[in-house]
Amino acid sequence: MSQAANHPLQNRVTPFGEIVAIAARGTMMGIRGGRIHDETKRLTRRRWTSKRWICCELAFKGRWREVMGPGYTHLFFLDEVTALAAGHRPCFECRREAAKAYQAAFPESGAGADRMDEILHAERLGEHGIVDTRDLPDAAVWAEGEDAFTRREGQVLRWSPEGWQGVEWQDRPARLLTPPASVAALRNGFEPKWFPGARTSRHACMS
Repeated sequence: MSQAANHPLQNRVTPFGEIVAIAARGTMMGIRGGRIHDETKRLTRRRWTSKRWICCELAFKGRWREVMGPGYTHLFFLDEVTALAAGHRPCFECRREAAKAYQAAFPESGAGADRMDEILHAERLGEHGIVDTRDLPDAAVWAEGEDAFTRREGQVLRWSPEGWQGVEWQDRPARLLTPPASVAALRNGFEPKWFPGARTSRHACMS
């Protein structure tokens, strides 16, 4: 009997970049180059096969591939805000307009996909440092302990696998999760795709 018959597959990505096994599937899909799972649908020790970490739509032109089948490993995110925090960027095929907008806002002017991936890969392999959260643009994600937070329209939101929840937050230094290049893209006007229920409310933000 396959792993999927008994337990959720290990294919959901957190803002920390970790790949975990939880029941919630998320609203966006992505890859990290190629296949990082085995024939039993379990992840290998690898967490990527190339520097091309992208964020994709769940559906595109009616294409269908078996999740954790013979091809590349499908990963899933709550939303694009989460994907950016984990080090991914928009796909130039299924999210072409978003990818072009991200590219236009990228801090290195004129960078193509390969160059952006090179910069992002170097950043996601390192620590992004401690930042003052009041200086971050909307959708940039930071961490305190095991929790991840972001801001939208003045309200701080805490990440969970099921959605974003509004919380009280007093701005202070915290560990940055979103790679600096993506933070700069957000500051320069890139607008990522949010989870449908991520609104400025102190109640659970779920659709």
